[in-house]
Amino acid sequence: MPNTKSAKKRNRQGLERRAKNRAVKSSLKTGIKKLRDMVTAKKFDEAKTELTTVYKALDQAAAKGVIHVNKAARTKSRLTHFLAKSAKA
Repeated sequence: MPNTKSAKKRNRQGLERRAKNRAVKSSLKTGIKKLRDMVTAKKFDEAKTELTTVYKALDQAAAKGVIHVNKAARTKSRLTHFLAKSAKA
């Protein structure tokens, strides 16, 4: 347990940041899962609109430092490839 006043504050800040980061990551995972479900159900028009919202969420999470910038880019690339490959088939 923290003893000093500053250590207590840092502990509080860490807990708040952890909660926010977990919420952002959870919503990202939900959006990605929703997009993948749309593509497997062959709803490509809806999937394209969902892709833009997932892009925005990934970029915002990367800008805030919740996820790494390269992870956001890699995820966007993989989702785009998945959508294009499924639409073609």
